[in-house]
Amino acid sequence: MTSGQHPAIGFIGLGIMGRPMARNLLRAGHRVVVHDVVAAPVEELVGEGAERAETPRDVAAATDLLVTMLPDSPDVEAVYAGPAGALEAARPGWLAIDMSSIAPRVARELAVRAAAAGAEMLDAPVSGGDKGAIAGTLSIMVGGSDAGFDRARPILGAMGRTIVHVGPSGAGQVAKVCNQVVVAVVIEAVAEALVLGAKAGVDPAAIADVLQGGLAATKVLEVRRENILGGRFEPGFRARLHLKDLRNALELAREAGVLLPATAEVEQMMQRMRIAGRGDDDHSGLVTVLEDLAGIRVCDAVGRGATPTA
Repeated sequence: MTSGQHPAIGFIGLGIMGRPMARNLLRAGHRVVVHDVVAAPVEELVGEGAERAETPRDVAAATDLLVTMLPDSPDVEAVYAGPAGALEAARPGWLAIDMSSIAPRVARELAVRAAAAGAEMLDAPVSGGDKGAIAGTLSIMVGGSDAGFDRARPILGAMGRTIVHVGPSGAGQVAKVCNQVVVAVVIEAVAEALVLGAKAGVDPAAIADVLQGGLAATKVLEVRRENILGGRFEPGFRARLHLKDLRNALELAREAGVLLPATAEVEQMMQRMRIAGRGDDDHSGLVTVLEDLAGIRVCDAVGRGATPTA
């Protein structure tokens, strides 16, 4: 199951993130077997040299290493443990790398089920968004054994630049939850600053320039500046998925006995986005919640100061 010196890899989940990640594995010279519930990205990657499989079990049976990139815990559970799931083909020597962002508890449970079949499963969620997925510069946080990490690292190197083994099973998801807390709270802080500046009559683009030149500089503003200033919120990273991550964070906080007051507030703001029908917008669209309350659009104030909405 190899192509030259490269192992054959299964890849399930070809969305905004998964599709470019699978493409980077193809470009690295791997034989890649793909599956998704949506036909279009499968056809696209098959056209670029990937192979198609009909079920998760078929993908797992055809390869010794499986990568998954799925929206939420129930999706991951279905792919691995549902009918025709990947774990039906698990066997000694088989390795699964779940790069989805899910509850740490679910990651640990699935790793135990894989181990019962003599296989191994790593949780390896990512940060860096769609741009990092396309460029192959993702930050990847890995939970699992040392041996599993050593085996996975060359594969992960085709998709990411910063690859850190953070601990045993579930630790990768804990690290991702922490990452998502910071990203969400920073998006909200940037949104507050730009809405405040726009409402007070200052060009928000100028404020963004000032922020990026000092202690307030942030990757969030660097990567999502054009979304917020342009009022364009095509994903990116969908707000409803970030909402899911914040719920995982709050669940973990309850289990660990930790208070996350800012996270709880931002979770409610993203919930408001979802209720308003904006859940599939990029998470930088969180600014629209504050814009609605302030009666202004940041994008309307760029270059000329504030123009209140009706």
